[in-house]
Amino acid sequence: MNTVVLVTGANSGIGLVLCERLLSQDLEGLQLCLACRSMRRAQAARSALLASHPAAQVALLQVDTSSISSVIAAAREVKLRYNRLDYLYLNAGIMPNPQFDVKAFFKGLFSSRIVSMFATGEGILTQKDGVTPDGLQDVFATNLFGHFLLIRELEPVLCHAGRTSRLIWTSSSNAHRSAFDLDDVQHRRGARPYSSSKYASDLLSLALNTRYNKQGLFSSVTCPGFVMTNLTYGILPSFPAVLWTLLMPVFWLIRMFTNTFTLTPYNGAEALLWLFKQKPESLDPQAKYHSFTSGLGNNYTLPRKMDIDVETSDALFEKLLRLERDNCVGSAFDAASCL
Repeated sequence: MNTVVLVTGANSGIGLVLCERLLSQDLEGLQLCLACRSMRRAQAARSALLASHPAAQVALLQVDTSSISSVIAAAREVKLRYNRLDYLYLNAGIMPNPQFDVKAFFKGLFSSRIVSMFATGEGILTQKDGVTPDGLQDVFATNLFGHFLLIRELEPVLCHAGRTSRLIWTSSSNAHRSAFDLDDVQHRRGARPYSSSKYASDLLSLALNTRYNKQGLFSSVTCPGFVMTNLTYGILPSFPAVLWTLLMPVFWLIRMFTNTFTLTPYNGAEALLWLFKQKPESLDPQAKYHSFTSGLGNNYTLPRKMDIDVETSDALFEKLLRLERDNCVGSAFDAASCL
C-alpha cells in the first residue's frame, strides 16, 4: 500500500532535507508531495531529489499558507489527486523583518544566557509584522491559520475509519507562553509574532488531538533546535555572511555543552523523521519532540513537556473556527464565491 506524504515549505532548509531523508528510507510505495509557494524553487527541489533518487515519486503542489484562496485551491487539488493522506508535515513558516538588538547580542555572548539566547532568540529579536491581502497578520496566517485551514479542508483524506494519519508540526524553542495572548491571537499589538505563532501551533496540536484522535488523526509537535537555515541567516540581513563563518567555531564549542545546537538542517530534521517511524498512539500529545545533537555529532530525539493546557488550546481552536467562518471558508463553503 502506498504511503502519501505532503510537506509544506519543502523547497529548502529543514523541509527539503526531510524529503531527502524520507526518500533515503527506501520505503516501497512512498508518494511525496512538495507543497511550496514558489513553483520555480519547488521544481529545483524536485530535480535535486530525483537526481539522487531517480525512481522516486515526487509531485509538486503550489500553496501559499498566508493566502486563504491559495490554501483552498491547494486542498481541492490534493483531494483530486489522492484518496487519502498519511502524513501532513506542517513545516512552512516565516519570521519577517527581524529587528536584531546588536548590543544585547554581544552582551549575551559573554553571559550565562548565551545558550538560551542562541537557542530561542529571546532578548535579542523582535519582528515587524505585515498584513495579508485577506486582512490577517502575515506571520499568524503563514505559520498557523493557513495550516489550520489546510487541515480542515483535508479532513476527507486525513480521517478514515480503520487507519491512522499524522499531522507533524515544525515548532520552535522560541514558542513562549509570554508572547501569546488569547485575546490577540493574531498578535496585532505585540512585537513577537513568530514566538506567538509557534506557541499557538503547540496549543493547536493539543486541540487537534482532542477532536480528531477518535477519527484516526494524530498531531505531534517538533523542535529542530538551533539550525543554520535561510530563516536564521535572514535574522542579520545587514551583516556580511563571513560573520556567520566566524561564529561557527563558537557554535561548535557551545554544542559540547548543550545538545540543542543541531546547526545543520539534516540534524534539525531528526525529530521529524523519528516521528515518521513511531506509532502515534504511543506519543504524548503534550510533549514537544526535540532534535538533539551531541557534542560528538550523534543525532537523537527526546520529548519535553510543553507549557500548554487543554483549556487554552480549546479556546484557541474555537477562535480559529470563528475566524474560519468569518472568512466564509471551510468544507461547507465555496471559497471562490466568498472572497
